Amino acid sequence: MGNSYAGQLRTTRFEEVLHNSIEASLRSSSVVPRPVFSQLYLEPEQRHGPQNEGHVENEEDDDEDGSESNSPPIPYQMKPPPEGSCTTDGFCRAGKDLRLASMSAECVDVPTGFLLVGAKSPSIPDHILVCAVDQRFLPDERGRNALLGFSGNCVGCGEKGFRYFTEFSNHINLNLTTQPKKQKHLKYHLLRSAQGLLVKGPPICWKGINGRVRQTSTVASAEETPAAPRTNDPLASSASAGPGPNSASCTDLNGHLQASEPSLPMTNGSHISASQQPLPQAGLAAYGPGRLTVIGSIANTGPPKKRHKGWSPESSGPSEVQRPAPSSTVSATKSADSGTSGFVGQGSSALFPPGECVTVPDNLLQICGLQPVIFKGHGALPRLCGNTGEVLVNTRLQVCYRGSHTLPRIYEQHRASSIQPLSTEMQVLLTIYYLVQLAPDQVPLMEDLEQILMRSWRESHLTEIRQYQQNHTQFPTPILGLAQPLTSSQLPWLAKLATSSCGESVLVLDTAPSLAEALDDTFQRLLEGRLSQTHYVVIICMGRSQETESCVVVTGKHQTRALAESMICPNDCMREIEQELSTGMTAELEASFSSAGPDEDLEAVLEKASPETTSPPAQGCRLEHAGEPVCAEYRVAWHEIRPIQLAVARKLLSHVCAIADSSTHNLDLGSFDKVEFLICVPPSEVTFQQVVRHLWSSGVLQELGLNQDGSSAKGAEQYVVKLDQTAVAKINDLIQKSKLNPYTLFILVHDHAHWDISSEEHGRLMGDPSSGLVDSLLNCRQIQEAANILILHVTSLPFALQTQNTRISPYNEIHWPFNNDVDLYHEKTKYFGVSELLESTRSGNCLPLLRFDSSFESMVAALEERFPKLHSAVIRTQVLLRHYCMALLATAGGQAQLQKHTSVETLEMVQCLLGVTGSCGERHGHMLLLRIPFPPLAARAHRRLSRVRDLLGLHDRFEVVLGDPASGIIVGEHFLNQLKIWLKIQDPDWTPSTYLELEALPCILIFTGMDPMGESLPRSLKYCDQRVLSCCALQRTALEQELGLAAYLVWAEPRNEHRPPPSSDLSESDPDKPSSTDNEEEEPVLDVNSALPGTDHSQNPQADSSPHKQHKVTLHQAAVRGDTTQAHSRSSKSTSPGSSSTPGSPLRYSCSWARDLNRPPVVLLPKALYDLITTADSSGLPKSTSFLPHASVEWDSSFRPLLSKMMTCTEQSLYYRQWTKPTAQHMDSSNRAEGRHDSFHPRRLLLSGPPQVGKTGAYLQFLGILSRMLIRLMEVDIYDEEDINCGSELEAGHYHQPAASWPDADAVRGMPFHFTIHDPKYEDISAIYSPDSALNAERNPRRQEDVYLRRRTARIKLSKYAAYNTYHHCEQCHQYMGFNPRYQLCESTLHAFTFSHLLLGEEIQLYFIIPKSKEHHFSFSQPGGQLESMRLPLTSDWNPDCIKSPIFTPTTGRHEHGLFNLFHAMDGASHLHILVVKEYEMAVYKKYWPNHIMLVLPTIFNGAGIGAAHFLIKELSYHNLELERSRRVEHGSRPQDVWPFIILADDSCVMWNAVEIDPKSGTMESERNVSLKQVLQHMESCPDITQYGLCGVRKWSSQGLRPGQRREPFSRGHLHDFLLLNVDLTQDVQYNQNRFTCDDVDFNLRVHSAGLLICRFNNFSVMKKQIAIGGYRTFIIKTKMTDVPTTVQPSQYVCAPDSKHLFLATPAQLLLEKYLQHTSQRLFPLSADNCDHPVLSVDCYLNLGPEVTVCFVSSRPHSINISTAAVLFSGLLLYFCDSFVTPGFLKKFQFLKGATLCVICPNRSALRQTVVRLELEDRWRFRLSDEFQTANAKEDQPLFFLTGKHI
Repeated sequence: MGNSYAGQLRTTRFEEVLHNSIEASLRSSSVVPRPVFSQLYLEPEQRHGPQNEGHVENEEDDDEDGSESNSPPIPYQMKPPPEGSCTTDGFCRAGKDLRLASMSAECVDVPTGFLLVGAKSPSIPDHILVCAVDQRFLPDERGRNALLGFSGNCVGCGEKGFRYFTEFSNHINLNLTTQPKKQKHLKYHLLRSAQGLLVKGPPICWKGINGRVRQTSTVASAEETPAAPRTNDPLASSASAGPGPNSASCTDLNGHLQASEPSLPMTNGSHISASQQPLPQAGLAAYGPGRLTVIGSIANTGPPKKRHKGWSPESSGPSEVQRPAPSSTVSATKSADSGTSGFVGQGSSALFPPGECVTVPDNLLQICGLQPVIFKGHGALPRLCGNTGEVLVNTRLQVCYRGSHTLPRIYEQHRASSIQPLSTEMQVLLTIYYLVQLAPDQVPLMEDLEQILMRSWRESHLTEIRQYQQNHTQFPTPILGLAQPLTSSQLPWLAKLATSSCGESVLVLDTAPSLAEALDDTFQRLLEGRLSQTHYVVIICMGRSQETESCVVVTGKHQTRALAESMICPNDCMREIEQELSTGMTAELEASFSSAGPDEDLEAVLEKASPETTSPPAQGCRLEHAGEPVCAEYRVAWHEIRPIQLAVARKLLSHVCAIADSSTHNLDLGSFDKVEFLICVPPSEVTFQQVVRHLWSSGVLQELGLNQDGSSAKGAEQYVVKLDQTAVAKINDLIQKSKLNPYTLFILVHDHAHWDISSEEHGRLMGDPSSGLVDSLLNCRQIQEAANILILHVTSLPFALQTQNTRISPYNEIHWPFNNDVDLYHEKTKYFGVSELLESTRSGNCLPLLRFDSSFESMVAALEERFPKLHSAVIRTQVLLRHYCMALLATAGGQAQLQKHTSVETLEMVQCLLGVTGSCGERHGHMLLLRIPFPPLAARAHRRLSRVRDLLGLHDRFEVVLGDPASGIIVGEHFLNQLKIWLKIQDPDWTPSTYLELEALPCILIFTGMDPMGESLPRSLKYCDQRVLSCCALQRTALEQELGLAAYLVWAEPRNEHRPPPSSDLSESDPDKPSSTDNEEEEPVLDVNSALPGTDHSQNPQADSSPHKQHKVTLHQAAVRGDTTQAHSRSSKSTSPGSSSTPGSPLRYSCSWARDLNRPPVVLLPKALYDLITTADSSGLPKSTSFLPHASVEWDSSFRPLLSKMMTCTEQSLYYRQWTKPTAQHMDSSNRAEGRHDSFHPRRLLLSGPPQVGKTGAYLQFLGILSRMLIRLMEVDIYDEEDINCGSELEAGHYHQPAASWPDADAVRGMPFHFTIHDPKYEDISAIYSPDSALNAERNPRRQEDVYLRRRTARIKLSKYAAYNTYHHCEQCHQYMGFNPRYQLCESTLHAFTFSHLLLGEEIQLYFIIPKSKEHHFSFSQPGGQLESMRLPLTSDWNPDCIKSPIFTPTTGRHEHGLFNLFHAMDGASHLHILVVKEYEMAVYKKYWPNHIMLVLPTIFNGAGIGAAHFLIKELSYHNLELERSRRVEHGSRPQDVWPFIILADDSCVMWNAVEIDPKSGTMESERNVSLKQVLQHMESCPDITQYGLCGVRKWSSQGLRPGQRREPFSRGHLHDFLLLNVDLTQDVQYNQNRFTCDDVDFNLRVHSAGLLICRFNNFSVMKKQIAIGGYRTFIIKTKMTDVPTTVQPSQYVCAPDSKHLFLATPAQLLLEKYLQHTSQRLFPLSADNCDHPVLSVDCYLNLGPEVTVCFVSSRPHSINISTAAVLFSGLLLYFCDSFVTPGFLKKFQFLKGATLCVICPNRSALRQTVVRLELEDRWRFRLSDEFQTANAKEDQPLFFLTGKHI
């Protein structure tokens, strides 16, 4: 394709097409320019057609640059480097660093005639390599006069004389894959900055300023913009096109850094859309004399190819077509002057002289009436000198440009297509488009411009990717050529064309050679008055480095004032206003207001106004109107809690519990027994008193036990602190208290948390003691590290606390539920906030609640232009006061002609203020809020309005209250008496301290202070006048907190109209704030004089906005039409026939205050804020939501999405956490510097909710329920049941002294064994027969399931010696539990242990899980080898800090709730504790108890009951005893010296108690909690302890101790739950491994029958905690068909053998025990309720139900049995009889005739053998139908039993 250029310029209709395209773009609603360039370029020449017929091409010319051809690049093979040379990228072959970043500060020796240039290597695209090249072989700034060939030197190693670029590229390690070309790889000139650093300069202009359009992408790099694919949409905007290509010519016009702006981003490329339609070719076009305007391509302006001969700089290429220049288009644009405006060529690339400056003329403000604002743009702004105080320089535009230059990291890594930011020229052009579209009264917003730039870039980027993918999928369709990017020479012309439709509002200056000269020209134009109609001057010039430089000078009076005031900080603004007021600068303004009309003086009118003629007598007090009725609608409801507040409080509590339950263990709730708190509020006296009274009335202090005297609110003041210097002492006291009381949880509530977020360092630098105080107090190290201090931030505007450096975890945020969720909480009120205010402006059937005053704005605008030196707040305040004075005179002064000097809105508010008091007997009225942020202006307004009121005799009609945060509320005596009467206050010294206490008081509240500080307003607030607000501080927090003053709670449903309506709550969280039940048609007539106009409709955005066409209606007419302000605020209306009201019906309430209680206030805003808030962005949200959240934060990137309308509060939080970062003055700016991986503070919560919604009540309720929960955590449900079957056996005997410490073995042998069971949990089992037992025959038995659910419990506070579950995480327990956040979980090893037992039939392999820290309790064959035994101490060993007996705790299903933490119970004593778990639960127990030893039962016992666990524990312990004896013998000890005891403890034993005995009288005095260590050591120290087979303690009961009672200290009977078992003496007595229930009763009986001693220590007791989860008593009966529990009757637990019956998936033993328990009265009919004839049970005890009595006998030789010679038994139970049961043994017992026999065996064969062996058929009759089996399948091994009758 040779030297042909795709994209030739078309001259026909060029000017017309370009102008019409831009004009259409300006008229469109989109702010993104239309695709103006798509019609200006031709299709590339490879599309053959008539357009390029006859055009000569030289295909060989493509060899010069492979990137300019569609053909694939020619492969290039470099020569191998010499051996030993360096091949590292960025270094030369000699190993010298050539990267610009490394050599920028080095001094480089450059020979004469050589220039430093930058080369690009594709392998390191982020770096530039420094080279020295002979300037003769480089082109000039126009791309010409470059000789063919190359000559260069290496600046690294100094080697010179490289004559070929191929040789040079190899030396500097470019590592190319294509033929090296100097035009392709030598990219930039390198220059020295003012600091002497070597920096990247302008690009080398190969082949002219605008070269050919590349048809394939070059190597992608951060500094290059490859060709973007063409788009198929001819209407695509320029912002949606791909980035323009880089040609071989110079297209990077802003890549060079200015010396004074080293941080200016370096960019390249453009975002002008590509050519879309094939157009005729055109040649070079020159516009205007002396100006070369290159729009398309310049044909062959570069040096010739190597094969071209005879070329000269003046010659043209063969394809160049000369055409006459078209007519000039300067007349269609607004030119800066009559001269030519063209590209100013620079002879050199030097920087601006550092000393160049611009002199600001004197008296600029005086002459022009404005203070110009200069927006820095591109390039270095020259230094200003002279009268610099009257010119402001703003950098926000420059920051906006830089933000759009900085691509996100995700795009920097994008390789599918080259993505480049917007070029400098495109940024300037888009800025001009934006300024042109601004209205005359609009102020430019950088947020809008930023979104325009981002949208343009984003659409271009998306289009590029889409076209890239399409072009690749349509291969081999050739990739079409692209249009030329926007260049610096095109920019001025297009900029003027863009401004042609806006008149003179935007002026473009482009002729000056520098910014300095252009600024000087601008100042001269201002002085000459030539810019009176111009709002913005855009300066564009070409810098000496050939970079486009720009700035914007704001010259509009309204715009400069707004921008100047926005650049002043609040403190400076306050000082400026104070200076204006104190120096008399407002005198002229006040003089202009002194005239009420053309011939009247305002002061004279006020003096003439007579109170007798203007107002009724001052008799507003109800006491002076005895004949008037008392207002029946007034009622005050104090701080009633709404359901939604309780729900939020519970959410707070759940988050606190989540912190405690987390694995980090940052909060141990179980260790706290008390809650204390401190509430921090902003330094507002009203807010302080408001929170104090809310706290006092909430009852939280009494609930927490912090205020014993609840009669006065003074006691609550010590728990609320204002964040001023007085807070330092309070916070320090809190820190000290937290150290002294580690078991108290301190809650630090930071209310209104967005108020002060400045850092301590910033406050110190600013010299403001109040700034940064929150940071120094709440973020101090003592607060953060205190484990018992939890911080709760409460705010309505959390955005500034949600940054990238926030201290609050997103999981610790609690957001208030939306209005849509109130039905979930049965809420009767609906919140009316900012979104509802905005919705009212869009509703067409009601008057908007959000309005602006056009008359007020017009007067303000005129005065601002007249008085440019006065602050706008001063002017607005004066205009506001004038309006109110005139409205008062017109309404109450009889001066109706003065209505024209005030606005309709002001007149309406004054009429409402004065009119409502006449309709109520007690003169209830409304509040009118005047928001004046600056205290000096508020004080002046207070004085002025009070004076006018008094002169008009209205001092008894309404009050004027100054609401200053620094002082309290002052109310006149007359209104003070009224408030006392209404609130029924008897205190003579009482004064209102909160605005809530001004409920129903007719008043004007002048609310001052730079920011609201959380003050709540009463429900009588009718109007919120915010017309004085500044329109400059455009942050979301600042805007929304002002609108939040009007937030309101309305009733979501109509109230009962016959019920007297409740009145206001003095709290923001009042649930019963009353609402009106009247319909929309019942809008009250508020005006006093019915002829006065009503509401102005001009504020409606749909209405005519002209101030001269105001549609005025009276409020009465509005009421008749139904145009009320609350149609949208009520969710339902009364629709019953009796509740509807016609327009002419009387009002339901006589008191206007009561009628309006359910109507939110009307808000008046400045016009600029109104337009800003009511305008929605592309996401549908108000534009204010896209503003910066706070002045102390900044956006992380301009490439951020907008907030979505569908975002939840949580998603908004994540949005701000991702896209905002704190500035240096933010208190969170240093949070990342603390070195933590996670910067979130673990004990910090954030509660956010809209203003006035009830957050105070919610967090106060949270404090209460948190305290109750801690008390609940410190208390447990203890079984508190009296012993059953109590008789004389509990009375004091003569076996031991009452004060005896240990039992005497001989005395215990002489004591009778009490067969009767006294444990209440066994109330439903069969009684055990004994001759001397006194059974209660009339007892009312209950089923076991009923007993389990209904057992009596007592709430007992845990002592310091309690056992805990896994939720306890105190510091002392961390090592014991194995949890330590700093270390990994402790390591454990698994050891197998094998032993055999006769009853098991085979060897059993058990597994021990032994932590490394517990291995010293075991003996191994070698370290880490085979487990041999568990070490046991000797009997003679004694250690006061050690427990000798191993503790075994069988457990199932209680890995979380089992009380296995014995650290506190043992009082730190060393002990061996082993958890016995089932195999399938091993993992979960190991997870929760990593530092505990575990004994894992074999797999066959996964479905077994408690008997199997007890059996294996006992047998394993005996086997281990034998092993330990063998080991001890080897060490010289005797076998009998080894300690033979173990402890069997239930997993619900929580505390232990000891009874104090009076040593003299022997009576019981008290019972106290003791440690388990004390109990065990006392029992282990008992003399002759080895003579006892079983020892235990009694079960605790609150009725068990009767002071003064004498009781036997030891007894002999049944033991449960906590046993000291001698495995040596009981080796022949085993637990029944098959049992599920009553295995301990069965074991006790068999131990006693074996002649072993059983002793219970009655002076010790164990408390058992009620745990409803898990345990061995949880039985599940389910069928084989389904795996879910089903209801199966006990009679179905058994069936006949070989029958078709529903089989159950339940162990056979459990089915048998449950069957016998529930059906034994039918199985043993003679035994039911017949205790004299019990059922004889041989060698076992089975529960036959409470109706049957069982007599236990043992068949073992030498066993001890009761005498049964005289007893006739009603039945015989034989369970798994062994060989000790013989026919002779059974013949010893006598049975009743018809007695029942039940023989139970493991199978049918054993059943028949037993019958035969015992000769049962001789005395018992059997039938075939008397044989049964448990309802188990054959594979489940059912049990069989046979019944018979005694003959």
